[in-house]
Amino acid sequence: MIGVIDTEGDCAEWTFPAEPGSVRRARHAVRDALDCWGLDTAVGDMTVLLVSELVTNSLRYASGPIGVRLERSRPSTSGEGSGLLVEVSDPLPDPPTERSAGPDDEGGRGLQLVACSARRWGTRRGKSGKTVWFELALPG
Repeated sequence: MIGVIDTEGDCAEWTFPAEPGSVRRARHAVRDALDCWGLDTAVGDMTVLLVSELVTNSLRYASGPIGVRLERSRPSTSGEGSGLLVEVSDPLPDPPTERSAGPDDEGGRGLQLVACSARRWGTRRGKSGKTVWFELALPG
């Protein structure tokens, strides 16, 4: 891990080097933060899986640091329930391409998993790369 940027309150943020061990370190950091927040195990498992897929994608295509950010939102007065926003950023400006993986393909399912599992998801360009984000609904 290059550094822990923040782990206070309803937000946690880390930066990882673009090296294979970062996927494991990102999974552990996310799991630890979600456990500290007391979030449901099923939400934690899904979050860790999706973060692992997105960090792996970043490692495959980008050569710079990978940012991971979690933000827990509380129920709003407009009636929207609480949620967990997860962002994975890297220095490559090109948005990821969602592929159709065949039954024997070893890759190509990461964004499909995100699209099927998240309440909503997307990508955005930043000053120095892109961010792929997704939001999961939190029980309660």
